[in-house]
Amino acid sequence: MKNLKKGIALAMAASLTVCAFAGCSSNSGSSGGSNNAATGSVAQSDAAKGGKVYYLNFKPEQSEQWTQLAKTYSDATGVEVTVETAASGTYESKLKAEMAKENAPTLFQVNGPVELASWKDYCYNLKDTSLYSNLKSDDFALIEGDEVKGIAYVIETYGIIYNKTLLNKYFETDGAVVKSVDEINSFDKLKAVVEDVQAKKDDLGIKGAFTSAGMDSSSDWRFKTHLANLPIYYEYKAEGIDSTDAIKGTYLDNYKAIWDLYIDNATCDKKMISGKTGDDAAAEFGLGEAIFYQNGTWAYQACIDAGMTDDDLGMLPIYIGGEGEENQGLCTGSENYWCVNSKSSEADIAATLDFLNWVITSDEGRKALSEDMGFVTPFSTFDDGYQADNALIAAANQYIADGKTAVSWNFSTIPSEKWKDNVGSALLEYAQGTGDWSAVETAFVKGWADEYKAAHSGSDATATADAAN
Repeated sequence: MKNLKKGIALAMAASLTVCAFAGCSSNSGSSGGSNNAATGSVAQSDAAKGGKVYYLNFKPEQSEQWTQLAKTYSDATGVEVTVETAASGTYESKLKAEMAKENAPTLFQVNGPVELASWKDYCYNLKDTSLYSNLKSDDFALIEGDEVKGIAYVIETYGIIYNKTLLNKYFETDGAVVKSVDEINSFDKLKAVVEDVQAKKDDLGIKGAFTSAGMDSSSDWRFKTHLANLPIYYEYKAEGIDSTDAIKGTYLDNYKAIWDLYIDNATCDKKMISGKTGDDAAAEFGLGEAIFYQNGTWAYQACIDAGMTDDDLGMLPIYIGGEGEENQGLCTGSENYWCVNSKSSEADIAATLDFLNWVITSDEGRKALSEDMGFVTPFSTFDDGYQADNALIAAANQYIADGKTAVSWNFSTIPSEKWKDNVGSALLEYAQGTGDWSAVETAFVKGWADEYKAAHSGSDATATADAAN
């Protein structure tokens, strides 16, 4: 993981300018099947005859595009490709249930090394595949010994998305604490701006500085996972580590400060957030009811569908008062690693590898991932004119170009989903006034140690699937 930030920065920059990636690993491997991208015809490998593909998709926001892409491939090849998408926040439980069935997914995903530990026995070695040979760097692979267990298929960025038009309107108000977004480069500056915006919300014609911090399963991941990444990141940075069995919670006061800023300066009273959803937050931002919205590059299309334009959209780092944060960039990484089910039949495995090869090499597949889904990918096959292009990715690239340090995605080292759920529950209780901050600290620190111990005690997520098989 030590070279991950460098690799991620290069991958993000590639969406702005084509990068040859000199010096990246020169992986070698055989193709999982050949294709004719111009016509969409695909020559299936002999091993794939009679095989089928079942993809359990993690990302609800791209469900429609994956379904259409699967149909395109099936129409061209006659191969049955099924795509099923787990509801937001339910992927782990859905994966366990589906893996216990006779017709289990042939293609699934894990979010990083911690989840891989639970599913590694179900992960086919991708070392000798087209997917791996086209990967720009091993920084984007989950490797155990000589085996490649998972490969990232999208590099994403998140931060505080803001409405440029409304923020510029604020800059023109009397007594505005800053006159340009470039002046917002620390938690103190962000806090001053947010609180002044909240005080002037009626004059600005908005309901709050921030969108609602919904704490149902469609939204709470933004705070119990993505926001929690910041105190984890700064602790890892201070300690010079990239994982731990016992988090200290050094930056939990900073976590509290940014959480307070969100819930005290929002479109709704903080006692109401248990009933707010991800759709609520997206709608509030899209309708111009709030200026600030914590989310990522994947939210771009929803903003456009709501009537916003590229000129309306920018993204700020999530500042929490960490050391040197004036040089901090956006949070960039991946929790999306494709894994091929090693328990599937040989024909299904071959068919799945053929499908993945087509996705990353054909015109149809590359267009779908880069343009329709808006993905920045870590594959060299996309350098030839297949780059995602939108305002939020442009913002991410600008921070890289300006020499800012990207915040790595360290939440993939969180010991369990239960840890996240317990932290989320404590955050909600605190916001509603039915609990205090000490419960968040306990869930964060003691909960980490407890869950890490439980995760390494011999039980794992595959027990149910193993029993069924």
